[in-house]
Amino acid sequence: MSQSVRIATRKSPLALWQAETVADLLRGQHADLYVELVPLSTRGDELLDQSLAKIGGKGLFIKELEIAMQNGDADIAVHSMKDMPALVPDGFCIAAVLERENPDDALVGARSLNELPDGAKVGTSSLRRQCQLLAMRPDLDIVPLRGNVETRLQRVVDGDVDAVILAVAGLTRLGLADRIGQALPHDTCLPAIGQGIIGIECRSDNDETRALVSVLENGPARFAVEAERALGLALGGDCQSPVAGHAVIEIDQLHIKGLVGMPDGSRIISAQENALCSEAGVIGRQLGEKLLNIGAAEILDTLKTGTDNASDG
Repeated sequence: MSQSVRIATRKSPLALWQAETVADLLRGQHADLYVELVPLSTRGDELLDQSLAKIGGKGLFIKELEIAMQNGDADIAVHSMKDMPALVPDGFCIAAVLERENPDDALVGARSLNELPDGAKVGTSSLRRQCQLLAMRPDLDIVPLRGNVETRLQRVVDGDVDAVILAVAGLTRLGLADRIGQALPHDTCLPAIGQGIIGIECRSDNDETRALVSVLENGPARFAVEAERALGLALGGDCQSPVAGHAVIEIDQLHIKGLVGMPDGSRIISAQENALCSEAGVIGRQLGEKLLNIGAAEILDTLKTGTDNASDG
C-alpha cells in the first residue's frame, strides 16, 4: 500500500531546498512514497521592514506551518533548527533531525574581518553575531539586514554594506559557497543554537508520520541540538537575544560552549561543559545555569528591561 506525506515549508529558496532534500531522502527510504510540498508564506517572511524582536521573534516563521499541520493540510514541516523557538508547542514534536551541516558563520565581502577597513558596514540582524563582532572590532558599523540569502548578498554587490554575515550551511546548500570570504572561527563568532541542523516537525499524535520520518534521524545531531536547546531554554533568552551555543560530539562524549553578550560587545560571558551524550539535556541546562550565575543573568535582565521600556514608548 502506497503512502503519502505533505511537507509544509516556507517559500524562500533555502527553505524550499531543505524541504526538497527531505522529500528526496524520504523517497529514497520508502518505496512508492508520494511526497508533496505545501509552500506557505509566513508573517516573518512578509514583514521584512521590521526587526524580528519587535514583531514577535523567529516563531513567526514557524506558526503558519504548524497551523497547516494542525488543520490537516500538511503532515510535517521542515525547519532550520536555529529558527525554532526554545519550546516546541504542545501537540508538536521534532520527529527527526538530519546530519549537521557546517555550523559556522561566514563573512561575505572580504577575505577576513581584519581586512575590513575601520568603520566598515557589516550587515546582520543577529544580536548574537553583532555582540561578538563588536567585541573583536568595536569600530564596525553594524547594519540591520533581513531578507533571504540572495537579497542579503545583493546588498554587498550594490555597495550598501561592505560585508554580510551569513551561515555557511545556507550558502553551501544554495551552491553559493564560493561567495564565502572567511568561515569565522568559534572563538570569533560562536554559532547559533541549532545552526546547520535541519529538523522535521510533526504532530505528536501522528504516530504513522513519526515512524515514517524516523529513518532520517541522526544520533549525533540529536544529542547536539538537545544540549544546545536545553542551554537556550535555561537562559530564557528568545531567538533575538545575544545568545550562542554549540555542542561537539566525539564518540559518546559531548562538549558544549555557551555565550551571552551585550549587543555593543562591551561584555561577553562564556563557559563550557563536558558530559556523556546521554546527558545532553542535563548538561545543556547546567551550562545555562552556570552562565546565569557568572553574569549572563545581569546582561539578559538589562536587555529585557530595555526592550520593555522601548515597547512602552
